[in-house]
Amino acid sequence: QICLSLVKLLFYLAHSPLGSIVLLDFQPRQFVMVDGNIKVTDMDDASTEELSCKEDNDCTLDFPTKSFPLKCSVVGKCEGINEKKNLFNAYRYFFTYLLPHSAPPALRPFLSDILNATGDLRYGINETLKAFGKVLHLYKSGLYLQKRPLHLKDYISLKGFRTVEGEDYKCWPSYSHLGCLVSVHSAEEAAAICNSQSQCQSFIVTQRRTWTGRPLASFQSSLTDLIPDANAVVYVKRSASSGERL
Repeated sequence: QICLSLVKLLFYLAHSPLGSIVLLDFQPRQFVMVDGNIKVTDMDDASTEELSCKEDNDCTLDFPTKSFPLKCSVVGKCEGINEKKNLFNAYRYFFTYLLPHSAPPALRPFLSDILNATGDLRYGINETLKAFGKVLHLYKSGLYLQKRPLHLKDYISLKGFRTVEGEDYKCWPSYSHLGCLVSVHSAEEAAAICNSQSQCQSFIVTQRRTWTGRPLASFQSSLTDLIPDANAVVYVKRSASSGERL
């Protein structure tokens, strides 16, 4: 969410009515999240000026660990230097820390492609936004879930109940520090996740939703007390149900 919002912001800056805007003091502290969207807190160091040049050799974009040769345009400006400077800063301050983590395994190769392409500046902002849009579509639609054996058949469903929330085993990533709370596309995906975790014996797909509209599933190591809830369903491993009080 953070990276996608940042890319949308950089897309706007690259195509603004004032021209391509560069953030000269590009640091994480210059940004805040407001209602799920990244905003710039300080525009004092923003500029629409692009580096003047006479030849391509005048257009090297330098960073502490990398340098990129750019083209000198016919009007004597280094082509796309503002856009590329913003994008590489997004890569080194945000993408490298956030993209490799917490995505479903099937989506990680797509995010690695974005990471590598922006790190080498093979992608401009247009291509980067398009690539993020593709990943988001796969994530929201569940199309990233490859055909696999059905796991939900290994569970008994107890409709009309939910479990008492409390501290349980931890997992990564989790929306709760007290236990294992993960977003899923469906109960079938939740069953696959539960099967992959040795501690998991039951789970419930909650009514809570993430920013993409995906429900949150709570995974538990044992079947705790059940509370009547007409809108809830508890899923218990068949292998565990025989030794639990249902």
